[in-house]
Amino acid sequence: MANYKKQEDLLSIFNDDPFGLLNVAPKSAPVRNEDERLVASFQEIVDFFAINNREPIQQNNNMQETTLYFRLKGLREHPEKREILASRDKYGLLKSAEQKISSLDDILNNDTLGLLNDKSEGLFDFKHIKSEDERASADFVARRKPCKVFEKYEPVFKEVQKDLSIKDRSLIAFKEENLREGDFYVHNGVLLLLEKVEFEEGVQEFKSGSRVRKDGRTRVIFENGTESNMLYRSLYKSLLANGKAVSANINRVNENFIERFSNVTEEDEEAGFIYILKSKSDSPEIKLIPHLYKIGYSTTPVEDRIKNAINEPTYLFADVSIVTVFKCFNMNTQKLELLLHNFFGSSCLNIDVYGKNGQRYTPREWFIAPIKIIEQAIQLIISGKIVEYKYDAVQAHIVVK
Repeated sequence: MANYKKQEDLLSIFNDDPFGLLNVAPKSAPVRNEDERLVASFQEIVDFFAINNREPIQQNNNMQETTLYFRLKGLREHPEKREILASRDKYGLLKSAEQKISSLDDILNNDTLGLLNDKSEGLFDFKHIKSEDERASADFVARRKPCKVFEKYEPVFKEVQKDLSIKDRSLIAFKEENLREGDFYVHNGVLLLLEKVEFEEGVQEFKSGSRVRKDGRTRVIFENGTESNMLYRSLYKSLLANGKAVSANINRVNENFIERFSNVTEEDEEAGFIYILKSKSDSPEIKLIPHLYKIGYSTTPVEDRIKNAINEPTYLFADVSIVTVFKCFNMNTQKLELLLHNFFGSSCLNIDVYGKNGQRYTPREWFIAPIKIIEQAIQLIISGKIVEYKYDAVQAHIVVK
């Protein structure tokens, strides 16, 4: 009788819930289960390979690719995950480490059974064996010998050091494509000149196919009076590990530009004008942009060309001031203008302006770059060397490709 009374009381409590406190909403189903998330994360790697025709690699300046690199590395080390993803691995990205072993490091890094975790014996503690980067650095030093004609190079090194101190040159991030004859670099604080490379191309066989790899002996001059004939690949690895590239001298390029345009004779044919203008617009979104210039071409004097600037969308419907005008001879100035626009394309102003009739315009001849850099680019185009360089909008410097 007592038990029945308790049941009756409980039912009374449950039925008397005016606020719905005892109503528990059913849990919503998860959007993705663990396997679905795994497949989605691997698909990003597959998409990267399809677009770039290579696996992601560890990068210093691309965190997204670096993330994919470590993700793929982790997947290869888990047989269970490889098995789940096998049907989606159409490019063979998940081949086991056993199939990809090419060095002792590959073996040590694939200890899935933990056989090498015991450090008591110290069997693999190689105290006197150097890594590949360390060997490259050792080659960097070991192959040096006194430069018998260093007096020829010493003034050049002093000039480059001076340029760096007054910021006419700058140190920029080193990349393999930056390694060129005639350019300067810094490794471990030592300035060096890559004077010459005797390239040799060899064919190497990989599982993915044959590849042509260039290498060869170099002649490298160091500011401490030594020189080296180390391999091109060793120089590259050493600079990549702890080196910087040295940019071109801005003033020197500008001086060459002025000299090129000063030596004009009566036989030279006038072609037109390349001009650089600065806007006088009162619009905050234009006025507050530093180093904003228009690069243009005119067959008539620039003063006449800009008289009606306030009514023309190409001038942002505002007056402009003339910064620099180059009178060009014996050349296609329209092509020069086009090359400049392509070169500074990454820093092109992206803004809409509206005329009195409400029509929208998007001018494409305004660029954000220091005036010295623009003048330097003009000289590089005239000299034909522009194809070897690119504009780094982040560092506001012209750098080798």
